[in-house]
Amino acid sequence: MDFFFDTNYTVELEKDLSLKQQFLDAIILERVSSNKPPPQSPPDGLDNLSKHNLISYKSLREPLDAWALDELIGHFVNYRKQISPSMNNLLAEHEFQLYAICTRHPKKLAAMIPLEPVQQGVFEVQWGVRRIRILILSEMPLSNQNAIWQIFSGVSKGFRFGQDRYQWKMSDISQIIRLLYTREEIEMSYTAEDFQRDLPKELLTMLSETQRTDLIEGLPPEDRIKGLPPEERMKGLLGEDRIKGLPPEELQKIFELLSKTLKNN
Repeated sequence: MDFFFDTNYTVELEKDLSLKQQFLDAIILERVSSNKPPPQSPPDGLDNLSKHNLISYKSLREPLDAWALDELIGHFVNYRKQISPSMNNLLAEHEFQLYAICTRHPKKLAAMIPLEPVQQGVFEVQWGVRRIRILILSEMPLSNQNAIWQIFSGVSKGFRFGQDRYQWKMSDISQIIRLLYTREEIEMSYTAEDFQRDLPKELLTMLSETQRTDLIEGLPPEDRIKGLPPEERMKGLLGEDRIKGLPPEELQKIFELLSKTLKNN
């Protein structure tokens, strides 16, 4: 600070870098205490899983570039600090694997640094002192074990192959993935929970007016008007229809209110 005093530079000490939330796309964690079996026939590229597997994912509209790999390294450093017993006792480096998964071939990145082939669709790069495995989903072989990759391959043939061959384990997730596939504008921070919340709206837009009417008529009356303000509930009703069914005491209150209003006017 003293050296740069009174110059066009300033020095900030102990800068807090946690002000902006950072999200890693996915982490695959080994459940050490679990008695469940390991996954059978993992898809290509995931044969080297470790205890902590950090994943950066780029969809069809997003490039896998140098900045994405820089971010992945940053996430690794931050994550390793957080889960280690202490800064003086960091978890061993071999307990971590880094993956960059992308839909399309990263041409700009490949022009910058050699992508070392491991097998079809699977590459590795040396990024600083870290090895990062790169999985290019659109280049994965059409095989049963890669069915899950084909669903995200960005290729219609691959998507159909994946939908036909992949055996879904989580209920209802298949239809969610099918709809997500048509919504490429969704960012990775848009979670399955978010989509399940928005799914009814998505489905309603696919229904015809007759289908929507039939659906609404199947609901109890109290559910049909739930959330509507009073003026919306009364819209289109004649005066006699608005007061029909009201108890005498309520009618008396309305009469007194109208009388007072007419008198003031």
